[in-house]
Amino acid sequence: MTIIEPHIHMYSRTTNDYQTMYEAGIRACVEPSFWLGSDRRYAGTFFDYFKLILDFETVRARRFGIDHFSAVSLNPKEAEDKSLADEVIDGLGTYLDHERCVALGEIGFNNITPNEEHAFVRQLHIAMDRHMPVIVHLPHVEKLKGTRRIAEIIKTEGAQIDRTILDHNTEDTIKVSLETGCFAGMTVYPISILSPVRVSKMIHRYGSDRIIVNGSADWGVSDPLSLVKVVDHMNKDGHTRSTIQNLVFNNPMKFYSHSPNWRPQLDLQPVDPRDFQR
Repeated sequence: MTIIEPHIHMYSRTTNDYQTMYEAGIRACVEPSFWLGSDRRYAGTFFDYFKLILDFETVRARRFGIDHFSAVSLNPKEAEDKSLADEVIDGLGTYLDHERCVALGEIGFNNITPNEEHAFVRQLHIAMDRHMPVIVHLPHVEKLKGTRRIAEIIKTEGAQIDRTILDHNTEDTIKVSLETGCFAGMTVYPISILSPVRVSKMIHRYGSDRIIVNGSADWGVSDPLSLVKVVDHMNKDGHTRSTIQNLVFNNPMKFYSHSPNWRPQLDLQPVDPRDFQR
């Protein structure tokens, strides 16, 4: 089965990960902007990072047969320095215009603070003005409270729900997210979020309409083959092929197709490593 990995932080992965992803059937991926392990102190360091994931990471992925796209934003984890956050948000336009950018994200909440909400609403309006897909990060603490607040903001601000995904859902939040009309994301993270078993149970209950599964695979204990393991488990757990294909291919295709830059090449071939140039 051909798989699209719709939310994965390849900046933190090795070339071996790209190789194993390709061998397992992953042919395209989207890399949202995220926290790098320590807070950045200057707007320029954000802009350098955006350029890296838009340019170099695309080249690196193509060497291994995977078509790589990005989403650009100020991540909520770095929204507390309000003046710096505003400076970064003011400078997003150049990177949102980039041919490899297919969404604005991820934005939303980390600790559900006023400064996070300020950055979230500002960037949500940028996405709305540009008619771009937007990836919203649900908080990992007080998740239900944060999800409900995000749902209120989306409704109040008039966000384009068919172009919005509320990501990192669990059993506690999935109903609230789906009731907004937005896409709902499930992140398979071996310890702290969802397992393939939990994903399968949730799909049995809620179906596969407007649900997208991803692996994230960032600095934590994570797995770039999470989606492959979801497919394997769901095949054994009584799901139809069409249900599984919705989760790992059809739904991400539908969501990102709202971006004119989303034209994934699914027939790329890996390059002989001896032909790489540093």
